[in-house]
Amino acid sequence: MNIVFVASEGVPFAKTGGLADVAGALPRAVADLGHEAALFIPCYRKVWDQGPELVGTGVPLRVPVGAATISGHVFESRIPGSDVPVYLVDQPRYFDRDGFYGHLGHDFEDNCERFVFFQRAVLEAVSALGLRPDVFHCNDWQTGLIPLYLQTLYKDAPGLAGAGSLFTIHNLAYQGLFWHWDVPLTGLSWDYFNHTSLEFHGKLSFMKAGLIHADFLSTVSPTYAEEIQTQRQGAGLDGILRERRADLRGIVNGIDVGSWSPMREPMIAKPYDVETVATGKAACKAWLQEHAGLPVRPDVPLFAQIGRLDPQKGWDLLADVADGLLGLDVQLVVLGTGHPKYHDLLEGLAKRYPDKVWAHLGFSDALAHQIEAGADVFLMPSLFEPCGLNQLYSLAHGTVPVVHATGGLVDTVVDLTPATLADGAATGFVFREPTPAALWEALARVLDAWRDRNAWSKLVHAGMSTDWSWDRSARKYVEVYREIARRKRPHLAQEGAKAAASA
Repeated sequence: MNIVFVASEGVPFAKTGGLADVAGALPRAVADLGHEAALFIPCYRKVWDQGPELVGTGVPLRVPVGAATISGHVFESRIPGSDVPVYLVDQPRYFDRDGFYGHLGHDFEDNCERFVFFQRAVLEAVSALGLRPDVFHCNDWQTGLIPLYLQTLYKDAPGLAGAGSLFTIHNLAYQGLFWHWDVPLTGLSWDYFNHTSLEFHGKLSFMKAGLIHADFLSTVSPTYAEEIQTQRQGAGLDGILRERRADLRGIVNGIDVGSWSPMREPMIAKPYDVETVATGKAACKAWLQEHAGLPVRPDVPLFAQIGRLDPQKGWDLLADVADGLLGLDVQLVVLGTGHPKYHDLLEGLAKRYPDKVWAHLGFSDALAHQIEAGADVFLMPSLFEPCGLNQLYSLAHGTVPVVHATGGLVDTVVDLTPATLADGAATGFVFREPTPAALWEALARVLDAWRDRNAWSKLVHAGMSTDWSWDRSARKYVEVYREIARRKRPHLAQEGAKAAASA
């Protein structure tokens, strides 16, 4: 099959969150299974600053955006370690900026126009390049109009006729909502601005367009697929998702084991695997403690947190228990940036507990790897988490996660109980209610287990022995692609099935 992935970011070219990790890894995993794959992302300023080398395709773009026609170009690169092409849509007016979606905490006012251009430019480029996809795999609101475009403005475009679409929800909370007077920018008729298509409480919704018009829907964990069908986590779109329940799949993200494996990371102090974790992790922990200016003590549990400093990530819960935890014999390292009140919290904790707390208020990819390799416990008390990747990175590094029972966290971490410890299934600690009391009870269980070195060793080994590679996720996505092809092009799907059976 031929799959075209479309996303607003992808590693190593551009990243703000987990979507970029998915976009940079899943196409390569699908290609490794014998399918054709390509990725389209915008050509942001940071791509030129830090991305791999780009070459011109010679494909000029003239893209209708409202009453105007905007020119652009397409550059090409490769996903590192593969032959999967990455096509980068370039238009400096839209993408030569400091941020991807906004700057200094404010969205760009022309985001509707920017991502209308991007989506139509992708379709124009796919046609011009002769890629002839079976399925467009669209990701989040920045690509939500593509399924509708395939049914309307581009239904007869060369190479696009009969192409299906999969729309993946990475985080339903971000919906791409715009002023209703932006509808003409899309090139679509006002007839589509109604509650069965683009209209959401008087606004234009890119997310809703994807949910309604894609041939199939997916999200990034089975539990999140159920959660978003409820009023509590459906963000006003739960009714649509319940109506499309039969077309919705929850597929847990994978991790790039080439990049997130302690045997393959050149930036960590000592490589290790499940057989050598005791000595390898000890060396990485000592390096991290020294780097953070903390006492180098193998006996003290080293807690860690990496990511956005935001209420969604459970930082209000962490704030409530921080002094209680740090009153015990523990250490804490944090890597991240976000809301100023959490910056102030961490700076205050570091001053009060200089021998226990270190915070790097920014982002460093190398340091993220070093923390995962050196920490003993990873804190992830997110109020909601569609999938989450850091708990998977932690499991791969023998760093025991503490998670709230939501979304992909509860799908990927097995809580320690006497039964799960005895049968070797336990990989971490799960607390059910998003309250400081529940988190504190989980932390108390962590410290009890830490004192039982045999139990702790079982947790570490079970986590490192779990397969969260992209291969397993990619196989599930291929099943969805085949179902879409069967619906859109029945004769091709039958031929593919015959070929697979004879292989």
